[in-house]
Amino acid sequence: MAAKTHLLIVEDDELVRSLIEAFLRERGYRITAVGSGAAMRAVLARESIDLLLLDLGLPDEDGIALARQFRSSRQTPMMILTARGGRDDRLAALEIGADDYLVKPFDPQEMALRIGNLVARAKGGEVDGKSVAIAFGGFRFDARNRTLIDGDGKAVQLTPAEFAMLAAFTKAPGRVLSRDFLLDAISRGGDSPGERVVDVVVGRLRKKLGDDPRNPQLIKTVTGFGYLLQTDT
Repeated sequence: MAAKTHLLIVEDDELVRSLIEAFLRERGYRITAVGSGAAMRAVLARESIDLLLLDLGLPDEDGIALARQFRSSRQTPMMILTARGGRDDRLAALEIGADDYLVKPFDPQEMALRIGNLVARAKGGEVDGKSVAIAFGGFRFDARNRTLIDGDGKAVQLTPAEFAMLAAFTKAPGRVLSRDFLLDAISRGGDSPGERVVDVVVGRLRKKLGDDPRNPQLIKTVTGFGYLLQTDT
């Protein structure tokens, strides 16, 4: 029997935490729910998880700092659940590697759908059909097996948003993709914070690929339209 997908909920409001936990347990997930950053660290020290649901307004730590620390050591999908709906908060979370951002109050059905999408993408469940392996700049990307290998044969870890964008590029190598198209590719549903998210994810990909942002050779900017991936031909 396959192990249940393990979700870690970090939410200081006990009632909200209990409601989310009960809702997701009914949908077959294994849940660990805690109310502070310290308790979150304790869980991560002893267990592996498949997805983190993190509230930004915790009593003991800044949520953005906690998210940054989590992302610095793990590529596990991370969804922000918060009352902070401001553009700056959204962008700050996305820039440090959050994969989704849901503002309270939210529809629990929408939350469940977004979680399902994140888990599927993390496991490669949304990659269609045949294996997609493409070479560019000394890297090799295989969408079916969800791997990005550098010139030394080492795996490069990608967040679900980075993977979704790179998969979109490799399905249209050498073609310019608009920001709207890329936004759809990495979208987690409605409530999108806008085209700026595309630029954030492109910036993160360039950093992992060692692509100079001032003179990129792999992911090139097409002013006024979007981006293209320069592949080996």
